[in-house]
Amino acid sequence: MADAARRRATYEDLAAVPAPLIAEILDGELVTQPRPAARHALVASALAGEVWGPFHRGRGGPGGWILLFEPELHLHGDVVVPDLAGWRRERMNEVPETAAIELSPDWVCEVLSPGTAAMDRSVKRQIYAREGVRWLWLVEPETKTLEAFALDAGVWKLLGTWYADAVIRAAPFEAIAIELASFWRA
Repeated sequence: MADAARRRATYEDLAAVPAPLIAEILDGELVTQPRPAARHALVASALAGEVWGPFHRGRGGPGGWILLFEPELHLHGDVVVPDLAGWRRERMNEVPETAAIELSPDWVCEVLSPGTAAMDRSVKRQIYAREGVRWLWLVEPETKTLEAFALDAGVWKLLGTWYADAVIRAAPFEAIAIELASFWRA
C-alpha cells in the first residue's frame, strides 16, 4: 500500500512556530532550528561589515547593491532565510515594504553551523540554484573556511576555498580585499 501523500507545510505552519526558533519551508517541509550561537552571529556581522560600506553605501567601493541580514525569501513555495543576501540595484532598486521578498537575490551567504550545514549545503543550495542566485558563499566558523560558488548553467562551480587568515577577493565582491581573520575574532 502506497504511503499517503505528504502534506506540504504552509505559511500558517511557519507563523505558528514559537518566536525563539528560526523557521523555513524547504521542499514543502517545515524546518526549524534555534537561533544560532554567538560565534555564528559574529561571522555574519563581520562579513556584513566588510561589504556594507563599499557595496551597499558605495563608500570605498563601487556601490550598486542592496544587502540584507536574514531576509525572509518566498521563492516559489519555499520560504528561505539566508544569513545574508544581496541584490544588484538594477534588479531591486529599493527595499520592499513587505516582510517577505519574492525576488531571488543575486548573492547569498550561509554561515554554517553543525545543525544547519547539511541543509545549507544540500536543499537550500538546490533552491538557490533553481531560483537563479548567481553567487553563493558558505562560511564555516568551526573550520574558519569560506567557499565561494558561481552558478553556471544551473550548476554551482567552486570559485575558491579560503581559510584562516587569508585575504580574499571573491565574486561578486572582488573589488575589495576581505580579511577572513576579522571573521574569527571578537
